Parts: sequence; structure tokens; C-alpha cells
Amino acid sequence: MLDTKPRLAPDRSRLAAISAAITCVAVVGIGLSLSIPLLSIEMERMGASSTLIGVNTAVAGLASIVVVPFVPRLAARVGVARLLMLAICLGSVSLVAFRLLPDIAWWFPLRFVFSANLGILFVLSEFWINEAAPPERRGLVMGVYATVLALGFAIGPTLLAVLGTQGFRPYLAGAGLFLAGLVPLVLARRLSPRLDETPSRRFLGYLRLAPAATLAALVYGAVETGGFAILPLYGLRLGYGAETAAGLVSVISLGNVLFQIPFGWLADRIDRRRVLLVSAIGGALGAGLIPLASASFPVLIALLFVWGGIAGTLYTVGLAHLGASVRGAELAGANAAFVVLYNIGLMLGPPVIGGSMDLVPPQGFAWSLCGLFSAYALVVLWRLRAPAGPAPRP
Repeated sequence: MLDTKPRLAPDRSRLAAISAAITCVAVVGIGLSLSIPLLSIEMERMGASSTLIGVNTAVAGLASIVVVPFVPRLAARVGVARLLMLAICLGSVSLVAFRLLPDIAWWFPLRFVFSANLGILFVLSEFWINEAAPPERRGLVMGVYATVLALGFAIGPTLLAVLGTQGFRPYLAGAGLFLAGLVPLVLARRLSPRLDETPSRRFLGYLRLAPAATLAALVYGAVETGGFAILPLYGLRLGYGAETAAGLVSVISLGNVLFQIPFGWLADRIDRRRVLLVSAIGGALGAGLIPLASASFPVLIALLFVWGGIAGTLYTVGLAHLGASVRGAELAGANAAFVVLYNIGLMLGPPVIGGSMDLVPPQGFAWSLCGLFSAYALVVLWRLRAPAGPAPRP
């Protein structure tokens, strides 16, 4: 049986548990945003080709896809809090090991280990947050979670700008922030959910159980990674300078941060599938308007801000909807499927969106994004024919 009863006063224990889990999410954001540009720059210094750098980066998605499905069963044996602590420690050690072993041959297994531990942090922290969040405020809590994750993504590049990309400093700073995440985790370790059962469904079972929730992760993974990777190239094709083109990504990121909590709050008051439909339709319309907005830089900036904010809510509301659909050990398995689908989208997004821009230059970038959101909107419309389940309380 699943035992998730708090050991302290309910409100205090719930807050402590959510805070510890959200700290783990911040660690994930810092780890990803620090390691991806840092390791790419270092490999270029080593003389690696762009293709080899891309293959090494893709190992991150592969590691999550391979390891994440086994996380719920491993957590049932080791314990959620213990496995989170172990993942943080191994993540910090493997990050420093990149600097200690400056050989690309070593960096493939190191990338696998590092990314696998980030995947563990993703799955178990999201599971813990979903378990601890009050049902009537789950969307709001997920909005806070996504905001912290986005802020974590902002810390990595900031560290690189301050500390530089050479020597041990960025690696040690990243590892130190990882280990700092242990403090709230140790304090709240007795509040972590216990998994005395293992999930009974296989991967496809969760896809059939909650397709609107799980496919939100797939679409968001493709849109986030593909959009972030190809948008600067799109800006260059429009004639902007390299710095301006790269800055377009920051506009999307800012919208992503600011829209999470309002949409999470909304998801607590109406059927979450309807909120997902709004996000999907808004994402499709926004992407479809990009070619028109590209004629005016201020209009393009405004559109990307709003579009990035709406698109980013797919992950947040999808995760909240998942938490309302399953509980206990099944929620841990569903979270694992959610993260796997996100990583599949992460691997598929850049070639699909980049290939579309090559086929229809440069507006294939926008049309492919519009197509992804439109296809997902059709899935949500189909699911809206089914009963809504328990209604969220205001």
C-alpha cells in the first residue's frame, strides 16, 4: 500500500514536502542549462565537429529514455528521498568528472550518467509534487514548479557569463548548487511518499489512460527544444544579426516564466483538458501568425512573448492533469512515461522543425510548429468527449 501521510501538521508538512521537491526541479534546470552550452563549447575547443557535438548532446535524451522507465521500481526498493539524494550526489560528481577527464571518448558515458540522474530527479520530484499538492490547488502548485524550473534554466547561462567557460570554476559552481539542493531534501526526507508497490501498467498503458496529459509532454518537448534550437537560425534568415537572433529565445523564455502560475490557477477552476485545448489552439494560432509578424521587429517580439508563454503551459497543465488522473504507485509510473515522452519530443523536435525550415525557407519553421500544436489540439478535442472525472474545487 502507498503511505503518504504527513508526519507534521498537514499544512506545514505539505509545504515542506513541496519545497523540497521543487528544489530538486531547480537543480534539474541548472544542470541542463549549465551543462549543454558549457560542454558544447569545451568540445569545440577539443576540435570536435558539430556533428559529434550534436551526437554527444543527443545522449542526454537517450539516457532518460533508457533509464526513466525503471525509476518507479527502483524508488520502490530504495525509497524516493534516498534515490533523489543519490541522484543529486552522482549528478554533481559526474559534472566535475567532465573537467577531470577532458577526453571526448569519456564524455559519452559521462553524459549518459549525468543525464540519467537528471531524469531521476525529474520523475521523482514531479511525482512528489503531484502527491503533496492539494487537489484543489494542484494547477497552481504546478505553475510555481514550472516557474522555478524556468528560473533554474536562467541560472546556468548566468553562471557561465560570470565565471567563464574555462577551468574548474563553472563545474565546481554547478556541483555546489547541486549539493545545496540536498539541504531541504534531507530536512523533508521523512515526508517523501513511500512506494510499497510498483506500477502495474506498461508505458503504452499510461498513454492510453491519459493521452491528453502525456502527449502534452511530447509536443512540448518537440516545441521547446526544436523552437529554441531553430529560432536563432530563423532570426538570421530574416536578416537580424547573430546577437539579436539569439535574443529571440530570451523573449520566449520570459513569457514562459510569467504565464505558468496564471494558467495553473486557471486549471484549478475549470476542466484541465479545456485549458490544454486553449494552450494548443493558442500555440497553433501564435505560430501561424509568426510569418505575418516577422515583417515588424516590435510586433514579432510581442508575439513571441505571448506565444512562448502560452506554449509553455502545455507541460504545466499536462502534469497537473496527470496528477488528477492517477495516484500512488501508478502516478510514479505515469510521471516516468511523461518524462520519457518529453525526451522523445526533445530528440524529434529539432530535425522536424529544422527540416521544415529547409523545405519551405524560412517560414517552414512557423508552419511546422503550427502543425504540431494543431495535431495536439485534435487529440484534446477527442478526449473532451470523455467524462471529465472529479471536478476541481475553487
